[in-house]
Amino acid sequence: MTAERAEAIRSIKDRRPPRQFTRRAPRPIEIAKQSRVGRLVDLTNDLLREIETLALDQASTDETGRVQTRLLTDGIDLSQEVKRFEINLIKLALNQTRGNQARAARLLNIKPTTLHAKIKVYGIAC
Repeated sequence: MTAERAEAIRSIKDRRPPRQFTRRAPRPIEIAKQSRVGRLVDLTNDLLREIETLALDQASTDETGRVQTRLLTDGIDLSQEVKRFEINLIKLALNQTRGNQARAARLLNIKPTTLHAKIKVYGIAC
């Protein structure tokens, strides 16, 4: 019975026409069909994100220069510098997220409970 069934399946497959694969012409890239206001809003949001990124980069550069100058003159306390760095970083994340601790924790790539504990330990006002 199974041999008969296999033969029947083979005969059906043999009768099928071979598949024809056709190549489609590439679709042209479509410009988003948004209103002019929608595109301006998107552009404004992109620019604001870029400004925030540049401000963070500048703050980091300024902080690095200050630490290097201090290290050359009279040495630094590593734990104090780490604490200051964490406080400034947490404040920046909270400012960027308008005080939303869960989103700030995601930005910092830490758990919200860890962020909350650091806010409490360092006495950061939200």
